Amino acid sequence: MSEFQWNERMIGRALATQTFNKKYLVVVPNCNWTGYEADLLAITENLRLIDVEIKISRSDLKADARKDKWVQRTFTGYAPEKRIEENGRWIRIERPALYDELRLAWPRSIWKHYYAVPSEIWMDSLFDCLGSPSSGVILLSHGKRGMEVKVARRATPNRDAKPVSAAVAVDLARLASLRMWEAYAQVETMRAKEVA
Repeated sequence: MSEFQWNERMIGRALATQTFNKKYLVVVPNCNWTGYEADLLAITENLRLIDVEIKISRSDLKADARKDKWVQRTFTGYAPEKRIEENGRWIRIERPALYDELRLAWPRSIWKHYYAVPSEIWMDSLFDCLGSPSSGVILLSHGKRGMEVKVARRATPNRDAKPVSAAVAVDLARLASLRMWEAYAQVETMRAKEVA
């Protein structure tokens, strides 16, 4: 392992400025529009969504497969009643909800899904640990000329993913703009503290 310290922001910035810079309308960091958090949500020129999960450790990458975004749950009813008692005294009756679970190939509403990871932690055996075999993998390395980005596996497109409306694209662009201005404010606050 190198001494270089990776973080989610630097990987997101490299992807936004190098990979998604000329092809996509907007790239929003830490976006919950789809119902779960996407580290980067990109909108293509034809208004389709690309979700990028940024992982800086193998354990974090492996844990992603257990997230709710990979499962569709359908309510099927309730389990039989169960009396909960403490010290022989009735406390409550529980009747847990039951669900059928369907494993998803793509997160909801997503056209393409990628994982972005530092190349130094990547091993091809990790392909088996991903949330879906449809997910692509982007590897990043820190070189003499800055960040180098390479696609290890292209994402399989979800042919059923519908484009978002123009109004949604505008809302997401507004969110990206607000995030930029918030980041400027944070930088100004930090600089003011350094001067004080």
